[in-house]
Amino acid sequence: MILYNITVIIDEGIEAEWLQWVNETFVPEALSSNLLVSNRTLKVLDSPNEGFTYCLQFIADNLQNYNQFKDNHASALLDSLTAKFKNQSVHFSTIMEFIN
Repeated sequence: MILYNITVIIDEGIEAEWLQWVNETFVPEALSSNLLVSNRTLKVLDSPNEGFTYCLQFIADNLQNYNQFKDNHASALLDSLTAKFKNQSVHFSTIMEFIN
């Protein structure tokens, strides 16, 4: 299984609006691809960054499904995040493979 993690650092003043948008728009859109099987949203409690840091985590059953998601859906999804919260957030993505 593959974990697709998007770390997002947001300005303090937009936390409530950002969380609502993530839950109502971003996550449902990502899952609608049917290539990601589950998700979770985590808040980083000891982030050294200003503002708030969140991790949006999605699970793909295999690397093929993740690559298909990346190739066909990820750019548009991340572009919507950038456009919606321009100059109020930054993000980066990582992928990890489950070992145990």
